[in-house]
Amino acid sequence: MSSTSNFRQAIRSAKQQALIGPNVIRNALPFVGGGLILTAVGSWGGLGVIQTAPQLFMPTFIVAIIAELVLFFVARNVAEKGNNGIALPLLATYSLLSGYTLSGLIFLALRTQGVGITGIGIAALGCGVTFIAARPIGSNLSEQDGMALGKTVQLGIIALLVVMVAQILFSVFGFGTPTWLEIAISGIGVVLFVGAAVVDFFVLPRTYRDDQYLPAALSMYLTYINLFIFILRLLIALNGRD
Repeated sequence: MSSTSNFRQAIRSAKQQALIGPNVIRNALPFVGGGLILTAVGSWGGLGVIQTAPQLFMPTFIVAIIAELVLFFVARNVAEKGNNGIALPLLATYSLLSGYTLSGLIFLALRTQGVGITGIGIAALGCGVTFIAARPIGSNLSEQDGMALGKTVQLGIIALLVVMVAQILFSVFGFGTPTWLEIAISGIGVVLFVGAAVVDFFVLPRTYRDDQYLPAALSMYLTYINLFIFILRLLIALNGRD
């Protein structure tokens, strides 16, 4: 009874909280969808390079990673200043590059027995289900609960990035990642970005105005792309690697 009362109070608190942009997520969704479509196009192009000219993929992958990082900071800065006419093509290019850099993981998934195109579909479906479930939860969080969850997810993602950098460094020096550790990292990544999806629905309307839909779209795009990546990594780890 006590927990039910607290949950109802949390909903009332959230409804009474003033929002800066109550419609910003609705305005951002078409751009999130467009970015994901461009990412799929970029992935298709990357798969084409892997299959027809594999010797070119790694050099172009490195260039794409660098360009993607630069574009991220530039596009976010431009979008937050409200220069949508400039930010939109930058974000579109960023989405294409993200797809290209994602194509290596997709190629690995297609080659992994038990994953394949079905596993890619499961990862995409998982993102869709997360969106549907996260919307009512995140929208009804109280101020206290929303801030607490946001800080927890933020710290968790920072820790995850540190672990992944260490994982990359170990790989460079010839130390492979044990399957159990890859499963653990991927599973934690899935949980954290599911949490991030919930936090988006709490934070974004309190951070951006309705006309600041592009930075909000970028935030949501990153959440679902990373969720897709970690679900796919988890499926690959559970089914073994070639």
